[in-house]
Amino acid sequence: MKSIFLMLIITCLLPAAVLAQDAESKLKEKGITLIVPSAPIANYVNAVRVGNLLYLAGKGPTNPDGSYITGKLGKDLTIEQGYAAARLTAINHLSVIRAELGSLNKVKRIVKVLGMVNCADDFKDQPKVINGYSDLMVEIFGDKGKHARSAVGMISLPFGMAVEIEVIIELEP
Repeated sequence: MKSIFLMLIITCLLPAAVLAQDAESKLKEKGITLIVPSAPIANYVNAVRVGNLLYLAGKGPTNPDGSYITGKLGKDLTIEQGYAAARLTAINHLSVIRAELGSLNKVKRIVKVLGMVNCADDFKDQPKVINGYSDLMVEIFGDKGKHARSAVGMISLPFGMAVEIEVIIELEP
């Protein structure tokens, strides 16, 4: 009787475990390779942990060779190019998360994203650009990747970067 009861409990719990998003596996499935995070460009650190929250400093779209995707949306870059820049920034943030935690699977939730878009003064599609970041977070973390967000336009960003994004993450206990 005990074994039947135990089997029933395991059977009921198994689907939840199987359906849980494994961020590390998702990354491999998508063929995304993380790099060593770039060093901060001034007097700050890439991440600060406070309790069960991890605050990531603003990062931009840094290519593997260290160069940035630069330009103003609505002038030099299309929405699609901006989306790709925001997606690359998400990959750079994933590199920081793994470097800080050892595994992306320690992320409980992506809480808040602030996306800043270097854009022409008449550009109004900042949310479409920052979707490149948000979409990847949901692809990797599933529902845990859905977050509160702001997407704002800036007259300029450091080094002329197309986007700069910062994020707050809740960690597993």
